[in-house]
Amino acid sequence: MAPVFRKKTSSAPKLPVAIIGAGVAGLAAAVRLAVAGHAVTVFEAGPTFGGKMHQFTLPGGYRFDAGPSLFTLPQLVDDIFRLAHREPTEYFRYERLDPITKYFFADGTRLTAWADAAKFAAEVEAQLGTPAAAVTRFLRRSGQAYEATAGTFLHKSLHKARTYLSPETLKAVAALPQLGLLGTMHQRHESAFGPDPRLVQLFDRYATYNGSDPYQAPATLSMIPHLEHGIGAFYPEGGIYAIAESLVKLALEFGVKFRYREAVEEIIVAEGRVTGVRTAQDVYDFGRVVSNMDVVPTYRRLLPGQPAPERTLSQPRSSSALIFYWGIAREFLELDLHNIFFSADYQREFQAIFQEKTVADDVTVYVNITAKKTPADAPAGHENWFVMVNVPHDQGQDWAALAQKTRAAVLRKLHQALGLDIEPLIAAEKVWTPPGIAADTSSFGGALYGSSSNNALAAFLRHPNFSGRLEGLYFCGGSVHPGGGIPLCLLSAKIVSSLINDA
Repeated sequence: MAPVFRKKTSSAPKLPVAIIGAGVAGLAAAVRLAVAGHAVTVFEAGPTFGGKMHQFTLPGGYRFDAGPSLFTLPQLVDDIFRLAHREPTEYFRYERLDPITKYFFADGTRLTAWADAAKFAAEVEAQLGTPAAAVTRFLRRSGQAYEATAGTFLHKSLHKARTYLSPETLKAVAALPQLGLLGTMHQRHESAFGPDPRLVQLFDRYATYNGSDPYQAPATLSMIPHLEHGIGAFYPEGGIYAIAESLVKLALEFGVKFRYREAVEEIIVAEGRVTGVRTAQDVYDFGRVVSNMDVVPTYRRLLPGQPAPERTLSQPRSSSALIFYWGIAREFLELDLHNIFFSADYQREFQAIFQEKTVADDVTVYVNITAKKTPADAPAGHENWFVMVNVPHDQGQDWAALAQKTRAAVLRKLHQALGLDIEPLIAAEKVWTPPGIAADTSSFGGALYGSSSNNALAAFLRHPNFSGRLEGLYFCGGSVHPGGGIPLCLLSAKIVSSLINDA
């Protein structure tokens, strides 16, 4: 018997909803709103769904997830299926990773990050010499910080007065000093692991999870390691693209309509509220519009003549990425799904990105190999390498020259760490630069996470999930609250659906 589901009741009239963009936040918002009884149409400029979370293949049989590669907080996906009274495992399966990441330091040291916090701490003590107790203490406080603050700063709108009147919010703010969350991420990590710069570098890396600089980003971001070591890092069966696939399948079951290759060219406004959208094909009436497009092009392209929140739109952008997709004609047993090859001077690397708007000569390299978990992603005896370097967002740099320079630096680093020349093994290749990311995903300047989190007020300066000027206009995705990355995009969809249902 098919499962029985109940549509959420609401005092709001069930006005039809248009969603601009079929990225993961747009898909999640579409399902949540359809389950609540709204008629939902998703407009997507591209030929298919997923946004940054799309997939492609290279000649020779190499499949790649194009964008996000790390998956945490899988319950946020499960929650959507449970909301629809469906069994999540009938649509979407995943496994917890152990190990999580393999680290390669510039001095030749190697370290494996195990899922179990105690085992990881013992590994750190054995390989780096930092006492295991220091690691377990840090991770415990990271978990306490997450539990104290996530409910307020991630799950709720920071732009509604009722958020600040709740006891939960007062408790979260009061907890910050005692949890050591004042100052910057780097300062927090130095105070915890000062004698060993390698361990400081390892934990500073988590700033890149939202495109920020650990030497500027607030210490509150030091709670991010808890997502991996406290809750877990996961791998979806079939790769990250399976998240988007499963949400689309559920959306179709609830009557969501998808209009691919139909870009919205204007959000129509009349008398202070949105009334629909215009595409090259037609004009459509909608009582509510949710933009999953980056907030900057949403205002600049789709709302001509409407006042824009210039202070918000002018916030410093997050970093972008330079990605090399390589089909590698060999297997590397010493590598795993997630691998990090650190630069020798991390501060110099971030200075190049955020102050000089360029790429350092020595870079940290991330290599993701989904064939380790899904062998069909590469031919037998081969691997599919997603090779990423953090870089500044596009501001007119010579990306052809920077890509060539960075490719050479990446190959040198991999050769040094693995003891083998990688270039002759590259059987297929594709490169994605910040301008390409911007063109393919409408991310302003190719910034992967919208604005950066390089100051203590960054969370409050992100664009809210609704318009304060135009009734019926809402926003989700990585460029608005609560931020970028799969979990936060899913939470933005949750916040938007709640705002619409409670309107």
